[in-house]
Amino acid sequence: MISRRRVGAATVVVAGGLAVAGLLGLATGPAPIGAGDVAAALVGRARSDLAATVVLELRLPRVLLAALAGGGLAVAGAAFQALTRNPLADPAVLGVAGGAALGAVLGHLWGLEGSLAATVGLSAAAFAGALIAATTVYLIATSGGWLPVQTLLLAGVITGLFFSAVITLVVSLVDFAQLGGILHWLMGSLGIVGYRPVAVIAVGTAAGSAMVYAQARALNLLALGEESALQLGVEAERVKRVVFVAASLLTGVIVAQTGPIGFVGLIVPHGVRLAVGADNRLLLPVAAGAGATFLVLADTLARLVVQPAELPVGVVTAFCGAPFFVYLMRTRLRRRTP
Repeated sequence: MISRRRVGAATVVVAGGLAVAGLLGLATGPAPIGAGDVAAALVGRARSDLAATVVLELRLPRVLLAALAGGGLAVAGAAFQALTRNPLADPAVLGVAGGAALGAVLGHLWGLEGSLAATVGLSAAAFAGALIAATTVYLIATSGGWLPVQTLLLAGVITGLFFSAVITLVVSLVDFAQLGGILHWLMGSLGIVGYRPVAVIAVGTAAGSAMVYAQARALNLLALGEESALQLGVEAERVKRVVFVAASLLTGVIVAQTGPIGFVGLIVPHGVRLAVGADNRLLLPVAAGAGATFLVLADTLARLVVQPAELPVGVVTAFCGAPFFVYLMRTRLRRRTP
């Protein structure tokens, strides 16, 4: 059972952290704005046109996008880790992000950008790519109607490498003038303008997160082993399919607007699991808040490091996540060594 005290404490910590991160993201940049000016702009009483423009039109959509993307990727990573019972699983490692990136690249080349319909179409193309990748991984790893978790990561790595190769092929065959900002987008970028992409991601992440959370109890029971879960009434294969579709939806709608941002779905759920435990009824919402906070802070750092230019946020998350991935891998190897 989850105590109300644990839920309350987790809520306060996550909400407070996200609020601080959001304030830093709104106040920090090439044109620093004080906390008072940020608050005034948010309530419609901006003290200058410059503050209103910078806060409401440039930074607020970016902070909201970072929060939604970070939260969605963390939920997808937590779902994959619970499903595979492996802390090394996340959308990038399992190849799902690679499939989403390929779908989004093709969508960009087809001209799916600008209008609301095009933005939705781009997300649909990325979701289709993510779903194809997830289905490919599922089929490769499935044996006799079962999905052995031992082969899932290997199938994901192979699938991800294949989709990366296809992306490289497509980019190399297209005229450079047609690429536009695709190359920068492929490194993971939150440099959008406007609220249209934010609205599309908000709908997609809400739907995907709700689908995953609906399976929280089943994922808890699957941690006992598939045979035990079946005896307790859990349809393991159905849960796996639902989680794969939901995580693909989350990954697709996010990657379509931000590019493939790695390691958020890896390091955030693992850190949250150490703090609040493995009960997915609490882990999933806390991971969403922690992922949102992490990516907002990472994007703020990306905008500060090389001012007046900025780093792709994917570079920052990679610098944070790659050493953590190595640490996890080495830790698991040491545990298996007699």
